[in-house]
Amino acid sequence: MTKKILVAFDDSENAMRAVNFVGAHFTCDCEVTLLNVLPDTEILCAMQSPELTPYFLEQQAYFCNLEIKKKEIVERALKEARSHLIGCGFKDQKVVIQLNKRDQGIARDIIKAATTGGYDLVVLGRKGMSGIKDFILGSVAQKVLHGVKGVSVLLVE
Repeated sequence: MTKKILVAFDDSENAMRAVNFVGAHFTCDCEVTLLNVLPDTEILCAMQSPELTPYFLEQQAYFCNLEIKKKEIVERALKEARSHLIGCGFKDQKVVIQLNKRDQGIARDIIKAATTGGYDLVVLGRKGMSGIKDFILGSVAQKVLHGVKGVSVLLVE
């Protein structure tokens, strides 16, 4: 039976370590989805309300251009991660990229994708936060680890 793996991916070194781990430790007949949850900034970029502060209106185009650039960087990183897995022997049609707009929050969106997509495993890179910061703020990895039900979670150091 083919295993379905969901890799929560951003353009960080931690995410790429998770991809490298999957490439090195799982059989090539697995189905792998590289999931990125994008912030939904289109609404903010389209706002033209006179109630907006003059400062925001002045900076809006700059902000929106940064968001477009960030999306391009993430898409490039996802393609590189996909190519890496194919280079490790995974079949082209079994490695897919999924870009989702943020709906409820990054961790909650990953949890939803994991539990509704029929995945056997979620793989995430663990961020190197300090213990205190991680305790107070939480991390996406911690939230997914504790929030996912019925799907195994692997945190890659």
